[in-house]
Amino acid sequence: MIVSSVLVALASTPLIPDGDGARELAEKELAKPEYQAAKPTLIDQWARAVVDFLIDMFTPQHGADLGPWAAIVIGVLLVAVLIAVLLIWGRPRRSRVRTTPSVLLGSADDRTAAELRAEADRAAREEDWAAAIVLRYRAVARSLIERDLIAPAPGATAQTIAREAVAPFPAEGDALHEAAVAFDDVRYLGHPGSAELYRALVQTDERLRSLRPVPIDAVPA
Repeated sequence: MIVSSVLVALASTPLIPDGDGARELAEKELAKPEYQAAKPTLIDQWARAVVDFLIDMFTPQHGADLGPWAAIVIGVLLVAVLIAVLLIWGRPRRSRVRTTPSVLLGSADDRTAAELRAEADRAAREEDWAAAIVLRYRAVARSLIERDLIAPAPGATAQTIAREAVAPFPAEGDALHEAAVAFDDVRYLGHPGSAELYRALVQTDERLRSLRPVPIDAVPA
């Protein structure tokens, strides 16, 4: 395939090139992406070299100087190294970066808990209590997700998240329920919110951040 393409490239030239010209045309043709993509990888080349070495080692002209046991030991070692190389570099590594859910409490939002807290505090300074409460509850939910304490579905409601968070924090059940109610009131019922509700939500958030979650095995069925 490669040889025929090179010949076609040479034949399409109106003048008969000399040796240097033909070499230059061939190099340009072989430098095209389709030929570079077909080149063997480093692992392919290394594996081919190992196979060739093993074949040569066991042929009479090359392997006569090696004892049978030495040849077997060397062969086993080379195969083990080849397997290790394939296991480490021969397959794609699983990404360790956890993707952040883009949908949170019914809206597309990929901000971190810290970013949501900062936005909530900014809204509170402006006395926009409804926005502050919504943002702070989102921060609570995002923080629990970032800590791998809950795994809510994309359409999970505030109450669903509160109930799920009771498992690692059973003593905070009432506070979580009240926080979810405050979120629903300002988010869906149009309540203006208040400084008192926001302070209560901040205190709940801070307690959850400082408390050690209860292990799942310790939660009573």
